[in-house]
Order: sequence, then structure tokens, then C-alpha cells
Amino acid sequence: MPTTRLAADEAAFYTAQGAFSTPGDLLHSYAGLPGDPAGLARTARDLMIHRLEGQAFRYAIPEDRVRDDAETRYLDAILRIILERDAAPLSERREPGDRFVAVCRDFSLMYCSFLRHAGVPARLRIGFADYFGPDGFHGDHVVTEYWDDERGWLLADPQLADPVLADAWKIDFDPMDVPRDRFLVAGKAWRAIRAGQADPRTFGLHPPEEGPMNGEWFVAHDLKIDLAALNKVETLLWDVWGAEAGGGREVTDALRDLYDRASLVAGDDVPFEAAREIFTADQELRTPRTVLSLAPFSGPRQVRLRPPAPPIGA
Repeated sequence: MPTTRLAADEAAFYTAQGAFSTPGDLLHSYAGLPGDPAGLARTARDLMIHRLEGQAFRYAIPEDRVRDDAETRYLDAILRIILERDAAPLSERREPGDRFVAVCRDFSLMYCSFLRHAGVPARLRIGFADYFGPDGFHGDHVVTEYWDDERGWLLADPQLADPVLADAWKIDFDPMDVPRDRFLVAGKAWRAIRAGQADPRTFGLHPPEEGPMNGEWFVAHDLKIDLAALNKVETLLWDVWGAEAGGGREVTDALRDLYDRASLVAGDDVPFEAAREIFTADQELRTPRTVLSLAPFSGPRQVRLRPPAPPIGA
């Protein structure tokens, strides 16, 4: 049993949809979804294909879908794309050509939305997985954390909910209960680096020999967007604000101090009120209404975000 029950205000917060996870006027499409977390994970998996999975599915993903789909920011827009390609109920598995072309964040956002709709508290977690290789490298990744009444908060990776994909990656654990030493939330990775227990170059989008998308600055970025996700602001992975929007990758001593404090509330254990307080109180950490999107295909651009979503039915 978990050492403490989930407080009522925390449970209510993570069960309610946010601006990014709400199905909006497509709420009716959730009729007929499975009622259990594992079934919902498989449903989300079967509606999407990762933009790097074309070979695994023997499907040549059109370049325009690779470019445009994964830059779709809100879940209702993702659902609209899926239903335009195939109007069948969401509970029905799509063929690869009818799926939304996703990145890890999209699988986890849809799964999070399904869980919240089912009354299960859920949130996105941004960090680093060691199970996509190469050995010793922790790749940038997003999973869903959901509340289990018997065991507390569990990490689930809906991208692995298809056994064929799990086998392809030689996964040796239950994707509905990802071990916390196999996926390090960004705050935990940051603290390990700061303590000299981990090499920052082993964290990022790819290893150092393949390019510069790794290191301390990358972990700091993931910590920042993980804290935002804990506050139900589930941005795209390449949305930046504050000091990052200036284009530099230098982590100053002042920023290290800030991220040190943020890492204390964005670890495996999340003190709910403290995570809310530091996010809302600090201008560097708090997501503004306008962010700089460093989109990999359409290029840098300023994006005005939606305001927080009102409760459905309000």
C-alpha cells in the first residue's frame, strides 16, 4: 500500500483535463474506451505511429505527416486528425496509414487524457530512458505517471504498449510499471549530475558522437518542461521560454541554483503544493502565454498558447 493516500486537491487537479489534454468538442469520441489503465495504453498506442517507426510497421510515412503531425500541440487537434483519417470509434485499432504520426510526448499526452477521463489521476513526466540504446546513454523521452490505489504513482510508457514494439526494443519490464532506474525523471537526472554521479553528456536526444543535443543544458531544459507538465502545461518538447529563448545553451550559476531548487519538487516524489508554488512564483520557470517554438521542421517561431482549460461542462 502507498504510505499516504493521494490528497483530495491533488487527485482533483490531476484528474481534470488541462488546456493541452482536453478532448474539447470531441469528448463524445471517448465513448466506448476501455476502463482499465492497460487497455487505455494499448488504445493510445494503436491510434499513433512514431515518426521513426515506419520501418517497424513496413509503412513509408509521408514526409508532410512527419513534418506536420508531431508539431500538433493540443490533444483535441490530434483527435481531429485521427478521426478525419478514419472515423471509426477510437477503441478500434488503426492501420499505419490512418494513424497520427507522433513523438513520445503525443503517446503520453493521449494516454494521460484517456486516464483523466476515466477518473484516474495522471500527468506527463519528462526525462531520460535507458531502454532505447545505446548502452550507457539516457535518451530524451516522455512517459505518463498515473495513480494506482495500491502502489501510488507508477510510470507507464504507452509507446511500448504494443508487444511487437516492446519485443523489438527487448523490453524486460512491464510497460505499465517502468522501473524508476530505467526512466529518470529530469529532476532526478539533474541531481545525479550535480552530485557528480552521472556524466551530463550521457543525457540528451542523442550521444555526443552524433551531435550536440545532449549535456547539462539539455537536462536543465527537460527539468523545466517536466515542472511545467506537473502543472498541467504539457508543451511541445521544443518549446522554450525565459533564458532559453535567448538562443544560448550556457547554464549560469544563477540558473543552476534555480534548477537545483526545481529539482527538489520534480523528482520521483513530487510535493504537490511546492511544485505548484515554485512554478507559479518564478518567472523563469513559469510558462508564459507566448513561447518560442524551436520546431524541427517549420523552424523557430513565436506561439501564443491557449489559456487554461475550463472544466468540461462549465
